[in-house]
Amino acid sequence: MKRGSSLVVEDVCKTFGHGADEHRVIEGLSLRVDPGEFVCIVGPSGAGKTTLLRCLSGLTRPSSGTVRYGDRPVVKPLADIAVVFQDYRGSLLPWMRVRDNVAFPLEGMGIKRAERRERAEECLVAVGLAGVGDKYPWQLSGGMQQRVAIARGLAYEAPVLLMDEPFGSVDAQSRFDLEDLTLALRAKLGITVIVVTHDIDEAVYLGDRVVVLGGRPTTVVDSLTVDLGAARDQITTRADARFTDLRTRVLTRVRMAQAGGEPKHTEAPDAARG
Repeated sequence: MKRGSSLVVEDVCKTFGHGADEHRVIEGLSLRVDPGEFVCIVGPSGAGKTTLLRCLSGLTRPSSGTVRYGDRPVVKPLADIAVVFQDYRGSLLPWMRVRDNVAFPLEGMGIKRAERRERAEECLVAVGLAGVGDKYPWQLSGGMQQRVAIARGLAYEAPVLLMDEPFGSVDAQSRFDLEDLTLALRAKLGITVIVVTHDIDEAVYLGDRVVVLGGRPTTVVDSLTVDLGAARDQITTRADARFTDLRTRVLTRVRMAQAGGEPKHTEAPDAARG
């Protein structure tokens, strides 16, 4: 799988409604995510995290500003950017078998049936679901259904994977397993991953970087590098003093953003980061 290009957001604003009913959700937001990077986006409830993710995916167009993938403007969904939505129960089709759920979006890409089936089986193996292709989603546990949703995202063979609160609907143990699965897939495939989450511990555990959104309207108020190394473990990493320090720093910034006391963070999207 190709490492792809940088995903760059420049001075994006997003407004809903008109006139007296106008509501500006995002204003002057700039962000750069480089190939192979794992970025987690956090912020207070209602901060526009999902709206930003929809702009990144091309499902929603900014009111102003630009989103670019390499030199291409993201004004509609691109084959290079896959999305895993928040609730697997709303994204999987209950009347289709698991294999067909994974392969279904590929039909619109003009991929022949035999290749769709082959890709689906490979992706199910990648997420630890070998042998379940003939089952229906409702025959699987919640954690297994979310693995199916991740497998469908992987089937695009896209270098960028966007995930919107991907583990919020499963139990704690399944959540830990899915976090580790996502880290393993990122390491194996070399893909770029962007996760929107309200769980600060999860953001620190997963990310190379945690981006904090805040303000009304929303912008980037901070961007913190996570220096925990590539190898993460649910027990030892979370017990590390560095993890505790990072979690405290992110939580502090989120609470400041919620209270409106956090200054705007300036990030030059096209500048190289060290």
